[in-house]
Amino acid sequence: MSASKPANLEKSLQSLEKIVDELESGDLPLEKAMQRFEEGIKLTRACQTALRDAEQKVEILLKDTGGEQLETFAEDDDD
Repeated sequence: MSASKPANLEKSLQSLEKIVDELESGDLPLEKAMQRFEEGIKLTRACQTALRDAEQKVEILLKDTGGEQLETFAEDDDD
């Protein structure tokens, strides 16, 4: 995975948030709203792919520990 993927993921998420805001405003004509919706679907799929790739890389890295037991992360129960 290249160093640009996290930046691309961040940029895609920002673009997706902008599209959602535009669609929620209800100010777009139907044709433009449909175009923006389609762009949003493409961005969502790209983000899902990037996250899936990251998850697979983490799994590979964990397997590369040679069977060592890693410390589990415990959330704070301060709520």
